[in-house]
Order: sequence, then structure tokens, then C-alpha cells
Amino acid sequence: MAAGSRRAVRGAAYALIGVAGALVAALLAPGQDRPTGPHAALDPAGSELVARADGPKVAPEGAPTRIRLGPEGRDIRLSGELTEGAAERLARLLDAHRRVERIHLTSEGGLVDEGAAIGALIAERGLVTYVPDYCVSACTLAFVRGRERLVRADARLGFHAPYETDPAGVEIAVDSAPERAAYLAAGIRADFVDAALKVRPDDLMIPDTDTLVKAGVATGIADADRFPDSTLDDGADPERVRAVILHDVPLLDAVETGAPGTIAPIAAWYLDGYQRGRPEGEAVDGVRRMAAHAVTRSLADADPDTLIELGRTIFRAMQRSNPGRAGICAAAREGAGSVLTRPRLDRAQLAAGRTILSRALGLRAAEEAPAPDAVLGEDPTRPVALEAESGSASPLTIRRRGCSDLRRAFAAALSRPTGEAAQALRPLLFPAAPARLRPALEASALPQ
Repeated sequence: MAAGSRRAVRGAAYALIGVAGALVAALLAPGQDRPTGPHAALDPAGSELVARADGPKVAPEGAPTRIRLGPEGRDIRLSGELTEGAAERLARLLDAHRRVERIHLTSEGGLVDEGAAIGALIAERGLVTYVPDYCVSACTLAFVRGRERLVRADARLGFHAPYETDPAGVEIAVDSAPERAAYLAAGIRADFVDAALKVRPDDLMIPDTDTLVKAGVATGIADADRFPDSTLDDGADPERVRAVILHDVPLLDAVETGAPGTIAPIAAWYLDGYQRGRPEGEAVDGVRRMAAHAVTRSLADADPDTLIELGRTIFRAMQRSNPGRAGICAAAREGAGSVLTRPRLDRAQLAAGRTILSRALGLRAAEEAPAPDAVLGEDPTRPVALEAESGSASPLTIRRRGCSDLRRAFAAALSRPTGEAAQALRPLLFPAAPARLRPALEASALPQ
């Protein structure tokens, strides 16, 4: 950006897959939930709009704007910093492809002039705007011009006051009247606009998506199956594909250590689907199921003690009184692989999973991990209170049962002596996959 020549709105902490600069490493690190921002916030209650900041203040410049035609020629993927000439390039692409009806925006911001010009093109062509991940600062000026303005449930839009740079490179806040007028003209609530433009140029206000809809910034929340996958818009090179997969299923790194080549066919399937326009929900679900299959194969020959440790871990998780228990039970019905590859595992759970996988694969644990019982918030010295149940159930019966019945089946297996317990746990930990899931579970199977 030429110092002092053009107004800029660039997010102070967003770039690449989630938000710029300092958050890239955190976002791509295995086992981390997507961040909620650095960390300006909008009160989601709706009445009081409050901007506050406690995050990093400096970030490197983003990559130059990437603008590409999406699968089937019906959407355009725009990502990266909004740099000089981006709007002109977009106009040429739109002129050459008249069937485009939607633009995916993944940007850390950039030049206000470019954001406004891109917004004018969007309005002129009647395009739908869609944010699958993040759209910060000047990017929001383009987003709000959409005929429809859609976001994923976990997407992040970041707002702050505009600035320009003096000859020494110092950022100086400037009159925000043009931005205010643009937001208000798009139908955004005045109190939201006031709060957004009070945020310092080196900070961000990042509302939740429900607040964005209530304030009129977005017109709706799109589910993951509505549009083609956008997770590789920032780059579809092998390292990027691998990073995205490990972000979603971090325990695959432990499997890859013991079984090199595990990730490659999953990555090939994922990349092929991205290029073909597979919906993101279908892509993520497929990756997770193939990962579950890979984890299951890694555990299949585990020794009895490891199987008991795994069974006890899952049993404890199903005993917990928390909102995620239903999801754990649903995963447990599919088998141990699905439990260990479910979303939003915390650091301690990941460490316990790596310990179990390392033991099963005959590896030395990569890091010291707490016992699985301790991970789940239980006293590891206290005997497990098992619920007695005689006999055993088939995997098909277990899949049809509710959470309490599944817990009883695990409890009955764990109440037996070591050898018998491991044998009884096997059909619970590794149930046969229903026929409808087998294609997705084969890690080596690529789309036809």
C-alpha cells in the first residue's frame, strides 16, 4: 500500500485459513478450535453494542488478492488482501463469465477503494456474497453489497475504523463518513455501525453470526452443504491440503507417524472434491469418516490393556454430564475411530488419544499425557462404578440403542477380567460399518 495515498482497512490479526498473521499458526495447529477473534466483541444480546480489545496489535501484510473462477463457472473465489487492481481484475473475470451468480469472500481486508469498488461490481451484477470463513475490514464493504449476504455459522466478520498511513508508515485514523454511509445504505443497524467504526484501526470487532443477522449485516446463515467447498481458496497446494485435514482431524498425525502414507489418499480425495465443487459439509464428513477408518485400522491389533484403556476412556466420556455427551454416544455407536476423530477435542483429549494410538502402533508417546480417566475429569484412583449387565449385544443392536444402553454394554465388558474384557470390548470398539458408509470409509478410494 502506498504510504499516505489510499485509505486502508486491514485487519490487525487476520490472514490465511482463519484470521491474519499471528493467528495463522494457531488456526492451523492440530487440535485447536477456530478462534473467535483477537478479541474485539459485539454484545450478542442485541441491545448494547460494545467493542473491546485484548488481542495482538500487529500483523504482517496479507498475500496479494487471489481471484479465481469456481467449479461449473457459477461462483468466483476471492481471497487474500485487497490490493491495487483487484476490482479491475474481478470486472474482467465477470465480463468473461456471465453465468457467475455468487462470490466467496475470504479476505483480511486491504484498500478501502478496492473494497468499495468490488462492492459496486457485486451490486451491479446482482451477486450473492458468501463468507465461508472470514472477511475482515475493507472486505466487509464488498460483502454488504450482495443481493443476498450469507455466512457460515462459524464465519467471522471483522470491523474497525478506516485509516491511512503517513510517509513514515504510521497509521492514522480518518473520517469514517464514507464507510458509515455504505453500511447504512446496505440496511445495517445504526447502533451496529456506530460501534464498528469506534474500534481503533489496529483492532477488530468480531460479532457472532447471530448478531450479524440481527444487525442486518448478513441476510442468512448457510449450512455446509449449500455451496461448494471453499476451504482451499487460500491455496490448493499439498501442504495447505494437509494442514486443513490435520486441523480438522489432528490425531491423524499420530497415525501417520506409525503408518506413513495414511494422509496422502485422504488429501487426494479431498483436493479432487474441492476442484469438482463438492459441498463443504460432504467433504468434511468424508475426511472425518476416512480418518476414523484409518484410526480404527491402527487400533485393530492393540493389546488387551490398550483396548481396555480405550474402552474405559469412551465409557467415562459417555458418563459425563455435558452438552457434548450425545455427540460422543453417537460417535461411539460408529466405533472408537469415530470417537477419536470427532470435532473439538481439547488438548488433553488429544494427548490421551495420541498416547493410546502410539501404544497401539508400538511407538513411544510423543508427549507426556495425563491418564485418560484424568482427562475426562474423573479421579483415576477411584474404581469405575460399572453398571451390571449380563450377556452381550451385537454391534447392530448397539447401534440401535440409546446412550444409556450403550454405556451399560461398555460397563458390562469392562467389569470382566482383562482378557475377557478386551474380547468383549472389540465388537463395541470396532462395529462393522453399515453398507451405506463403506465407500466413504475406504481411505484409498477416490471419487469416480
